[in-house]
Amino acid sequence: MNWIDNPKCIKCGYPFPADLDLGGAPLCPTCASGKCELDWIRSACVYDDASRSAMLPFKHGGRVQYANFMSRAMIWALRDINVDVDVVMPVPLANRRLFKRGYNQATLLARPIAKVLGINIDIDSVRRIHRPDMGHKNARERAENIHGVFSVVCPDKIRGKRILLVDDVMTTGATFSELRRVLMRAGASAVYGVTFCRVVRAI
Repeated sequence: MNWIDNPKCIKCGYPFPADLDLGGAPLCPTCASGKCELDWIRSACVYDDASRSAMLPFKHGGRVQYANFMSRAMIWALRDINVDVDVVMPVPLANRRLFKRGYNQATLLARPIAKVLGINIDIDSVRRIHRPDMGHKNARERAENIHGVFSVVCPDKIRGKRILLVDDVMTTGATFSELRRVLMRAGASAVYGVTFCRVVRAI
């Protein structure tokens, strides 16, 4: 696995080349321009052939046992963060996809994380409607596709809470951004994110 370590962006965790000296608080261009909407994001490793060989069987092939090492890696990725949160929330899956797959992979990752952090997991406060898969869409198309799919159904459980979102992979960040928008509108005080892997593009 291509594990993400320092140096990295202090906000979104984007990995920089190891030989760069960027000071104590480096920001990637996206975060420096204010385009990263979450308060912070961390990922355990880069999305590449190695991580894909674990993530795809876990996500689509029923290899739910992979959640053990993947969630441990995600907990490791949070080691340099003061994780002061109230709720761990797996990114919701639409019912149609949940029934077809039989499980929400984000929930399987979130449960061990919540246990280690000693805080509650929330799988009921947000619902997601079905939209076609975003696998081959670009960043703009992903943002358009994800807009409006989430709705808060239990606002009393969201209001004033600091929420840690959990997902398996971050591609463009569109899912996290849209979910944050909905949660903040419902009264959340802060929204963070952690994934097993993330797509890393040249900047």
